[in-house]
Amino acid sequence: MKNCPAPSSILVVSQPRRSEAVPPAEEEFDMATGKKAPLRKQTIETVYADGEQWKVVYGKLKRGKGRPPLKQRLFRVVGEKLPFEALYEVRSHLEGKDHTHQGVYVAHDSMGCPRYIGRGNIFHRLEARRKAQPLELKYFSFYVVAEKQHEREIETLLIRAASFLLEFNSKKKRVGIEHGYVGDFEAGTLFYERQQKKGRRAFQLGPADEAERFA
Repeated sequence: MKNCPAPSSILVVSQPRRSEAVPPAEEEFDMATGKKAPLRKQTIETVYADGEQWKVVYGKLKRGKGRPPLKQRLFRVVGEKLPFEALYEVRSHLEGKDHTHQGVYVAHDSMGCPRYIGRGNIFHRLEARRKAQPLELKYFSFYVVAEKQHEREIETLLIRAASFLLEFNSKKKRVGIEHGYVGDFEAGTLFYERQQKKGRRAFQLGPADEAERFA
C-alpha cells in the first residue's frame, strides 16, 4: 500500500478523557454580504464511546447573526474519520433522526488514508467493505448530499483526487497524467479538456467508460 501522512484532527471525534473546552467561533462565507459570518459548533449528544480513546458526538453547525446566505449548504450530514467500531451506533442514531442513508462514503486505513470511495446506501456499503478488508480498514467518513443529483459528481471528484491511494477501487481511477472521462459530470457543465497536439480521437465512450457510466 502507498503511504500517506497521519490524519488531521477530526471534528466529530474527540478523546473522552480530555476536558471539553468551548471551541472558538468558526466562520463561513456569506454570499449575500461577501463577508465572513460567525459559525458555532454545537455539540448535542454522545453517540459512541469506546472508553479508551475515541468518542463520537452528534452536533450541528449554527450560523451567527446576519443575513442568511443566498444558497443552501451542500451537505445535510457529514462524519469524518469515525472508528469503524461506531458504525452500528452512528447508523442507528441517523435512523432515529430520520435522515437518509444515501450519500458518498470513504473507507480509511489506520493512518487515515482513503482506500475506497463510493456512493449509495452508506452503512450497508461500508459494512460490506469492512468485511472484505477487515485488517486494512480502520475509519470511515460519509457525506449526505443535500441534492442527490450531485452525489455522482462529488464521488467522481474524490476518486479522481485520491486515485493513487485507492487500493480497493477499480472504477473511475486515473493514476498518472491521464485525465478522467468528462462525461462523468452533469449535462450542462462547461469544461476544459487537455488534448494531444496531433489531434484527438472522436469523443466517445470506451469500454471502461461504458462500464463506469452505468455503475
